[in-house]
Amino acid sequence: MNRSFRVGNLFGIPFYINSSWFIVLFLVTLTYSSNLADQFPELGEILPLILGLIAALLLFSSVLAHELGHSFVALSQGIEVKSITLFLFGGLASLDRESKTPGEAFWVAIAGPLVSIVLCGLFTVINIFTAINGPLAAIMQLLAYINLALALFNLIPGLPLDGGNILKSIVWKITNNPYKGIIFASRVGQAFGWLAIISGLIPTFLFSSFPNIWNILIGLFLLQNAGRSAQYAEIQGTLADLTAADAIIPDSPIVSESLSLREFVNEYVIGKDSRKQFLVINEVEELVGVIKVDDLKVVNTSEWPLIMVKELTKPVTTMETVVAKTSLLEVVSLLEQKQINELTVVGENGALVGLIEKASIRNLLAKKEQAKTT
Repeated sequence: MNRSFRVGNLFGIPFYINSSWFIVLFLVTLTYSSNLADQFPELGEILPLILGLIAALLLFSSVLAHELGHSFVALSQGIEVKSITLFLFGGLASLDRESKTPGEAFWVAIAGPLVSIVLCGLFTVINIFTAINGPLAAIMQLLAYINLALALFNLIPGLPLDGGNILKSIVWKITNNPYKGIIFASRVGQAFGWLAIISGLIPTFLFSSFPNIWNILIGLFLLQNAGRSAQYAEIQGTLADLTAADAIIPDSPIVSESLSLREFVNEYVIGKDSRKQFLVINEVEELVGVIKVDDLKVVNTSEWPLIMVKELTKPVTTMETVVAKTSLLEVVSLLEQKQINELTVVGENGALVGLIEKASIRNLLAKKEQAKTT
């Protein structure tokens, strides 16, 4: 959803409009103003356009209310709502994290359709039990219909739709595994995507007429986003099953502070991978700092046998540390959150076990994926 413009805040939530929204706004305004002009010729030429624009804005307000329904329930669970964006196919509330339980995930997912159903009922009541008539009554009827359609469409049980998130929460509850829920709901979403594309092409194959472009676009939208969700969930599931110890790089750059500089250079620098710094441990293998290879230049080579590594060791100030049994999913989250490329791993006794880099995690995932295909 590139090229989105921030237009303000809603209840403290950043609100964006994607450039594709303006296309739909124009089409809905044009289409409905034409319908109003046909139904009520006495309106003239300009008034139907104004009413059509008002109806279009009210339709998107309904979509916005739908997304706010998700957002308010998420906020009640302590989940940050990063933004709400209106775009070509409706709206999207971007959440900081998933719900902690399948029950909470269910309520976040169902909240949007429930808001749409309530709005459908509200506009229906207004239309039936008030004295409005003519174009205003037609607009109320349209809003009731659109909100009902919005609720029913979003209840299709496939990701990325709300029904897919509901299905995900149910599978999560049954399997006690959120990633299995996402993968299953994503596959269902892909199936509905193919059905939408096929239904859009049927007029062309059977009647030699134009395809249903909207069905095809919706199908492609479902396929793309459901496929991305499944892939993301598979990676997360794999990471959740692994620990920090699994991703430690081979031959982690660890040296003892009791080595002389000559021993350090001979054993770890000459003929080895060109590392710029090494982690330094004490006699009980606890991390005490780092030594940089460039710092050796300030010492005359003739003095290397006489000077210990600990004399050039500098304290560690920015490196993060995790325990070896920490979930690799938590490690990845920490790397992303802190915007760092590596961290150290220690055992339960505090002894340094090794170093993890983003590259070592990618290599581990690649090996796991290769093992699945062989």
